[in-house]
Amino acid sequence: MNGTVYKSTGSWYTVKSSDGEFYECRIKGKFRTQGIKSTNPVAVGDVVEFHLENIGDETIGVISEIGERKNYIVRRSVKLSKQTHIIASNLDQVFLLVTLNNPPTFTSFIDRFLVTAEAYDIPVILLFNKMDSYSEEEKFEVHWLMDLYSKIGYKCIPIEAKQGKNVDKVKELMLGNTSMFAGHSGVGKSTLVNALETGLELKTAEISEQHMQGQHTTTFAEMYDLSFDARIIDTPGIKGFGIVDMDKYEIGDYFPEFFELKSDCKFNNCLHLDEPKCAVKEALENDEVAASRYRSYVQMVTGDEDNPYRER
Repeated sequence: MNGTVYKSTGSWYTVKSSDGEFYECRIKGKFRTQGIKSTNPVAVGDVVEFHLENIGDETIGVISEIGERKNYIVRRSVKLSKQTHIIASNLDQVFLLVTLNNPPTFTSFIDRFLVTAEAYDIPVILLFNKMDSYSEEEKFEVHWLMDLYSKIGYKCIPIEAKQGKNVDKVKELMLGNTSMFAGHSGVGKSTLVNALETGLELKTAEISEQHMQGQHTTTFAEMYDLSFDARIIDTPGIKGFGIVDMDKYEIGDYFPEFFELKSDCKFNNCLHLDEPKCAVKEALENDEVAASRYRSYVQMVTGDEDNPYRER
C-alpha cells in the first residue's frame, strides 16, 4: 500500500492511504534517506510504502519505504546540533508568519528561513500578521519591511488573522496546493488556519506577558485536508532556525539580490566580505542592498547565526 504521512509524533505516523483511509504506522529498524542524518527519518508530507500487520488485537501499519522527495524544509536540531530535523516535505509553498512584536520576528530569523527555502526550491510568502494591534509608527516599520522583501521578489501580505482581514488572499494562493504554515510560537498560525477553515478548531494560546513569546500550541507537524481543495501543514513554533549543510561559498546564491550582482564582482568566488571590487559591498554602500540582509548574510557565512533574537 502507499500513502502520504499526515502526522508525525517521532514514533508513530498517521498515514492517509491512496484510497483515503487513515492508518497508524510505525517504522522497523533505522531508516536512512538520501544520506540525511535526521532526527526524524519520516516527515509529514512524505509519500511512503507500508503494509499492515496484526499485533495481538491491533492492526498497525509498518512503513517499509519512503518515496523520493521533490523538496523538504530542514533545520538544525535544537538538542542535537549535528543532526537535522525535517519539518515537512513535498511542499508547494510556505507561508511564513511575521509579527513585529508579541512575539518579535527579527530579520535574521526571516533571512535564515528564506535562505533554507531557496536552497530547496520552495516558494515563500511572507504574512505580516496582527496589523490591527500596531501603532502608526509600528505600521510604518512593517510596511518598510514589506517593501524590503517585496523588492527582493517575495510576495508580502499584511493580515489580521483574528479579524479575517486579507485571509481571502491567502486562501486564493492555497487553492490546489500543499502549503506549510511556519513562524515563532504566538505569531498566529493556528488562528489563521482556524480563520481559513473554522471546523478545524486548532488550539490557540495567549502570549506570555513576562517573555513576550508565544506558548507552544502545536506539538507536532500535522497536515489537514481543507474543504476548498487545499492542504495545510501546521508546524510547531520555531524559536531558532539553524541553516544546514551549506558551503559558505553557496550561501550568497540563496540571497536573490546578491546572486543578481555576483557576476559583477571582481572574483568568481567572492564571499562579499573583504574582497576588492565586490559588487554586493558597493550596492550596500549605495543603499541598494538592505543592511539587515547583509548583516544576516555575514552571520551565516561566519557561522554566527545561532541567536535568533539579534538586532533588527
